[in-house]
Amino acid sequence: MRASRALAVTATACAAVALSAPLAGASNGPTNVTVNPFSVHQGSRIEISVRGCGHGGTVTSNAFSRAELSVNASGHSTATARIHDNATPGRYNLAVRCSDNPRVATHQFEVLAGRGALGGLGGSVGPSSTEMAFGGGLVVMAAAGGSLFLARRRRLTGVRV
Repeated sequence: MRASRALAVTATACAAVALSAPLAGASNGPTNVTVNPFSVHQGSRIEISVRGCGHGGTVTSNAFSRAELSVNASGHSTATARIHDNATPGRYNLAVRCSDNPRVATHQFEVLAGRGALGGLGGSVGPSSTEMAFGGGLVVMAAAGGSLFLARRRRLTGVRV
């Protein structure tokens, strides 16, 4: 009787170990979190790359809206997030959570102050009177030069006849 009991306990223990092994090896959670670029301006995009999230997951931070991880052929999971326009410059943390694992991995990145575009006035202001006078003078000089050229050409062609 003792041998059968020992055999049953051994079989149960082996079954428990065998059933838990695939779960332990399937996903250890997010690892090797990288951020590109590390320093990013307000309103720009940041790419997050993660290993260990074979079924996707999410990336969250105070600097951007929640981003979904997508799995590519090489086994990396990636997400692209747009930094909020009103994000305060400084260091932020992001949190990566896989769909199939409750563990969370964090990584830091930096938000830089936004750079405004120097777009000029864009034609919203008309030419000044000085610019108009200069332009008019150029037109008069072009007309006078053209008239002299034509008059000289006529005089030269009239001599040959």
